[in-house]
This record gives sequence, C-alpha cells and structure tokens, in this order.
Amino acid sequence: RSSVELNLFDSPLLLSRNNQGLQIEQAIMKRIIDIIGSLVGIVITIPVFLIVGISIKVTDGGPVIYHQTRLTKNGKKFQIYKFRTMVQNAEADGKARLASEDDPRILPIGRLLRATRLDELPQIYNILAGQMSVIGPRPALYNQYDLIEARDKVRANDIRPGLTGLAQVNGRDELPIDVKARYDGEYAAHVTFWNDVKIFFRSITYVFQ
Repeated sequence: RSSVELNLFDSPLLLSRNNQGLQIEQAIMKRIIDIIGSLVGIVITIPVFLIVGISIKVTDGGPVIYHQTRLTKNGKKFQIYKFRTMVQNAEADGKARLASEDDPRILPIGRLLRATRLDELPQIYNILAGQMSVIGPRPALYNQYDLIEARDKVRANDIRPGLTGLAQVNGRDELPIDVKARYDGEYAAHVTFWNDVKIFFRSITYVFQ
C-alpha cells in the first residue's frame, strides 16, 4: 500500500491506496465466476457458433476462427480467439493492427458480427483457459505501446484483461488512449463483484443499442 497526505479545508487527510492488485480471496472468487460463466456460455452459445461458423465458411471458404497475439496479466503474450471478420491473410504483412470502421478488409458478414460484437464470442475459451476474465480491460495488442504505457501508470496491466470492461461501456474504440486507460485504471482500483455485475449488464444493453 502507498499513502498520500492531502489537505482539505486545513484538515490533513491520509489517502491509502492498494497497489497490490486483487486480494487473494478476490482473485479466487473472480476466477471461479469466470470458469462457471465461460462453461455456461459455451453451452448456451453452441447454436450461435454453428450459425456464425457456417456463414463465414460459405463466404470465402476460409477459416472460421482468427487468432491474434495480445497481452494478458503482467504483459504475458497469448493468442486471442475471434470469429474471422476480414478477408484471408488480412495481416499478410505481419503487422498487427486494429481495423477501422470502413476498413476494406472486412467481409460483409464481418460487419454484422462486429456491429453485434458476436466476433468476440470465441474468447469464452480464452476465459476458460485463464488468459482472460469476463470483465476487465480489453487485452491490448502486443505492439500497442501507447495503450500499454498508459495502463502501466494506473496499474491496469496488473489484472487479467476482459471480454468487456468499463471503457467498453463508455465508448469502446472511439475513446482516446488516455481516456481508455483512465477507465481501465478506475476499474482496476475498484474490482468488486457488484461492479462486475453492473458492467456486464451495461455491456448487454450497449450491444442491443
């Protein structure tokens, strides 16, 4: 813990901040919820996987699942899974980058998947594997240095990234890097079960909107 002395109307206050991340019991409970949530999600989304998989396959005959190198807790690399929404070999130049809204590489079915956020659904398996959580900062690209550095300052890289998070329900990719990192840091500093529940239901509302 670190302490900062503040003065409010000539009265000294001591602000204590937890710099150790989640407490052990919080981390265990969050992981249990992630495992249960991902298992339930896998079962109830089987029809969605089938429909989306067939739709992508008949589009151009390419692979259904796309994977990309992202960062999880403490900067460790992992392969994130998504439904493929772009043409095959969209990153043939070897440079990982986020797609723009009018990116010509996006398939017609891909635009629908992105609009409904269904392209993120395979990350249920990343959650089950322990690389991600249901709620948390979105995993950064391994070469997204500006976001990684901004998150370091607010200790948002100390927790598992999530399928959805506080930044996603407040603007998603449209947010500037510093604002996104500020939301991620706010979440990391106040991880609770009820905060996760609120973000989860706000995410569902955001998708329908």
